[in-house]
Amino acid sequence: MLCWRYCADLERINMLREITIGQYYPVDSVLHRMDPRTKLFGTMVYIVSLFLADNVWGYAAAAVFLAVVIRLSRVPVSFMVRGLKAILFLLLISVSFNLFLTDGEELFRIWVLRVTKEGVRMAGFMAVRLIFLVMGSSVMTLTTTPNQLTDGLEKSLGFLKKIKVPVHEMAMIMSIALRFIPILVEETDKIMKAQMARGADFESGGLVQKAKSMVPLLVPLFISAFRRATDLAMAMEARCYHGGEGRTKMKPLRYAGRDYAAYLTYAAYMGVMAAVRVVF
Repeated sequence: MLCWRYCADLERINMLREITIGQYYPVDSVLHRMDPRTKLFGTMVYIVSLFLADNVWGYAAAAVFLAVVIRLSRVPVSFMVRGLKAILFLLLISVSFNLFLTDGEELFRIWVLRVTKEGVRMAGFMAVRLIFLVMGSSVMTLTTTPNQLTDGLEKSLGFLKKIKVPVHEMAMIMSIALRFIPILVEETDKIMKAQMARGADFESGGLVQKAKSMVPLLVPLFISAFRRATDLAMAMEARCYHGGEGRTKMKPLRYAGRDYAAYLTYAAYMGVMAAVRVVF
């Protein structure tokens, strides 16, 4: 019994390690050398295209586009797929709701739950859409450093400065939040191992008992997060950081030929997705 609990806790720790959003994979590829604004725009285009797709051919085109992008990024496919374990629970909930709560032509019944033809179709499309959303967003963070992401967001939203929107500060907050994801995951891993070594049990008992067992994990995690935030704020203040006004860039963003080629590819991809939606 104790062995089973220990294995279950280790499985939970391993699942935390599988989170790939916010991590950077350092290799030399076309996507790594691309301007961050191009990658941000491409990510938005891909997300919009997934919501435009409403048939098998649309998702097939999205799958081909994603496969080509992953190939160009030189990030191992196994690394990308491993990150999907973190959303498995969310994926199961989404599929279950669409499978059993969608009205339509009934295929069969499980007790009081009806499974319809439309529900199967909707559940399948929702699962594929969620998987592609996570993998597409992960490509951007895996090929873009936090500094590049901050510069890209600030440059892309620069027009909002005319209406007094603190674009630089917003971009800094978003990039720091993304950067803290893998740091907090690693910190959670260490705290869980330390609590397990002291005899903590995160699996046994009912829902209330499991919630109580998380207190020894959440309290030190929050304390560690606040400590890191305080250290970061003091370091920024010691370096005379006062926002983006008048700041210069060590590496100014400039478009290259590959970026213009990428924008043309985005336009062609959206044209294909629109054509598939109309024709099929």
